[in-house]
Amino acid sequence: MSAPTPISPPHSEHELLQRAHALAGLTLSQLAALRAQPLPVDLRNAKGWFGQLIEQQLGATAASLPQPDFQQISVELKTLPINRNGEPKETTYVCSVPLNEDAARCWEESWVCIKLQRVLWLPIESDAQIPIAQRRIGTAILWSPSAQDSVLLKQDWEEIMELISTGHIDKISAQIGTYLQVRPKAANNKALRRGHDENGDMIQTLPRGFYLRTQFTQQILKSHYAY
Repeated sequence: MSAPTPISPPHSEHELLQRAHALAGLTLSQLAALRAQPLPVDLRNAKGWFGQLIEQQLGATAASLPQPDFQQISVELKTLPINRNGEPKETTYVCSVPLNEDAARCWEESWVCIKLQRVLWLPIESDAQIPIAQRRIGTAILWSPSAQDSVLLKQDWEEIMELISTGHIDKISAQIGTYLQVRPKAANNKALRRGHDENGDMIQTLPRGFYLRTQFTQQILKSHYAY
């Protein structure tokens, strides 16, 4: 099976949306065929597989950089697994949490704010009863946060970063935040990062990530689709 021709990055939001809409209704087996990739037997052991294929097919360029996936047009890509009722199945990872020198950065300069300014949401069927090969890609949504969304996201971020900057990392739990939450992001408890405690002393702690709660992404879906 020959490798597909690399796809150049989109030069406008319109071009990106056209590419994304062309994927609507395709199954995962059809997407895999487009990218000349084998279809995983179990997605639990191939985490990120779908997102990587979508990035390739749409021409994303940022890879793992702390920038929007489509750098030229400042649009982030987020795939959204949904259940049989069209509801998000899980929280959505945004980016890693800075634990040291970046802790005092203002909201407007944070990775979270930058990545969420403009997002291409791409729903994907993920119900366990649907075979992986038959799961379909939904219709993409090009979205920006409303003024109220931005206020609440900023409040969540500032509450979390206040705990980090004052050395209270241990007090952060998944219950903090209306829309945004923080959870550990590591394969095991040996993947530690440096942080500091309330006395300013260096400590070893688990890396953490910012995630959007499902009630937030559900609101995005409801505002664009009729239920």
